[in-house]
Amino acid sequence: MSLPSAIFGLLCALLIGALFHMVVDGGPAKLLLYFVLSTAGFAAGQWISSSRGWTLLPVGPLDLGAAALASLVFLGIGHWLSLVRVTASGSGDKV
Repeated sequence: MSLPSAIFGLLCALLIGALFHMVVDGGPAKLLLYFVLSTAGFAAGQWISSSRGWTLLPVGPLDLGAAALASLVFLGIGHWLSLVRVTASGSGDKV
């Protein structure tokens, strides 16, 4: 993969992360989380589609469809996991 296609893929992944952040309305820390998740999902989707020989909306050497779909899956799972709240319970038996 050439450098311009890698940069285009990174820009697409960051755009997907920013749009997801705009839809679910998170804070600045969530924006960074969504950027990381979107980029990881985009790379995973591109790798899986190229290793399996699948194509879904190819744009040059990028499989934009599969990569965007995997990016959205990563974002959805990451958002769902970020909603979990851990509460401290009492340590010890009450008498």
